[in-house]
Amino acid sequence: MLKMAGSKSYTIVEYFGGGDGYRCGYCKNDKGNLSHGMWSHTMTVQDYQDLIDRGWRRSGKYVYKPIMNKTCCPQYTIRCHALKFQPSKSHKKILKKMSKFISKGELPKGQSDGEPMDSVGGETGPQEPTEVCLLKVQSAVITDIQKEVAECPAVTEVQESVAGGMPAGSETSQKNSPSVSGGRIPAPKHGMGADPSRAPCRKAKDLRKERRLQKEQMRQHAEGVSSIVSPTPPQMTQPKGLEDFINQSLPENAAHSLEVRLVRSSPPSPQFKASFDASYQVYKLYQMAIHKDPPDKPSESQFRRFLCDSPLEAESSPDGPEMGYGSFHQQYWLDGRIVAVGVIDVLPNCVSSVYLYYHPDFASLSLGSYSALREIAFTRQLQKQSPKLCYYYLGFYIHSCPKMRYKGQYRPSDLLCPETYMWVPIERCIPQLEDSRYARLNQDPDAGDCRALKEVGRALVLHRRAVMPYAAYARKRRGSSDETEVQQYASLVGQDCAERILLYRA
Repeated sequence: MLKMAGSKSYTIVEYFGGGDGYRCGYCKNDKGNLSHGMWSHTMTVQDYQDLIDRGWRRSGKYVYKPIMNKTCCPQYTIRCHALKFQPSKSHKKILKKMSKFISKGELPKGQSDGEPMDSVGGETGPQEPTEVCLLKVQSAVITDIQKEVAECPAVTEVQESVAGGMPAGSETSQKNSPSVSGGRIPAPKHGMGADPSRAPCRKAKDLRKERRLQKEQMRQHAEGVSSIVSPTPPQMTQPKGLEDFINQSLPENAAHSLEVRLVRSSPPSPQFKASFDASYQVYKLYQMAIHKDPPDKPSESQFRRFLCDSPLEAESSPDGPEMGYGSFHQQYWLDGRIVAVGVIDVLPNCVSSVYLYYHPDFASLSLGSYSALREIAFTRQLQKQSPKLCYYYLGFYIHSCPKMRYKGQYRPSDLLCPETYMWVPIERCIPQLEDSRYARLNQDPDAGDCRALKEVGRALVLHRRAVMPYAAYARKRRGSSDETEVQQYASLVGQDCAERILLYRA
């Protein structure tokens, strides 16, 4: 990573512009998928956090941003509030299914309960830069660039509604009273005292208290507990949480053993290197079975380029997670072999899902959804070490593609407005997306992009081993015709990032 005075790290990118449209993996339009792209030689975790909060997303070292108002299938960045997440009925079913499989060894038959073909972070396969982009990167000589410069739920108070007391002469007391024509009970005669044929007169307050006591005794008897009435209302039992399902104790004679290992993929840790081939073989089987790739397409070099290589360097901070920030693989080991791998980025504010691939033999376990639930639990675990890290990013939400709407089931969640870059609860977005594929999700007409480009001259560029503002570069390069391109780039990354990221100029 580029380091300068004070050991500060910098991000270095090459911008490619919009380019021509290419085949869409969602609606199969041959030229409908349109996006801006840039190659990131190196990137800080904070810069990438700010970029994904402006609709960017990485695939390997290639970082792209859909042209939302033009692309055939608009892709909205989606995030889940991990700390507030509660598993739905279908999520609990998936967790129970896995627990049953590990305990009893019964692999479910058939398909995975409506789980879509694609994994949570996987989209329709790795997003590849166009050939033109790759040629530009090669012409820039990558290695030369790098060598140039060395919450607790609130307790609900149950208020008991006070029903009116049954008056004397109610239905209960009338059962033992003599039948009287006209339905009236005559008043006792003067001087005879209380009517011996009627129950003694009691206060309504005492009657209500007795009824409550009877109801409580009946309820406790039904539950098989003591009939002693507590003076305070019984506590409500808390519903089972996500971690309760995941950490559920297994019998000693469990049929299987599942272990989740976190290994750093960039720079590769010894554990990552040792398991590389086993992980790649699972990826190859997944691509051929799920995405119907021919055997020669999911090559080892392609696997490295898109799921192992990352522009993010390992970083750490005093208030960050113990293992630091950067790119990792979460490996799911079943009985000593890898059956699934979740590719994730750990960033200052979130865990970002990049991709998920699994062994096709275990497709019926709904591993795409199961891994997402594990990653949400992982986010909650990291938040205890790093208070700001409280979101789980699921990649892109594509409402126009029905099979990709499942990401919206991880609630509460927000979608990123493509014009103001503000987060909007998904419940408010759905009606708009039902009417139109592209929508400005923020309905406040006065809201704008708070990080909009104001001065392109302040954008930083890297030119001939020197870092300088674009205004200084333009003066040096009189007659330079790249201002329109730099203006477009800076407006897409925003003023703050433009003043931190180094835009490579040949």
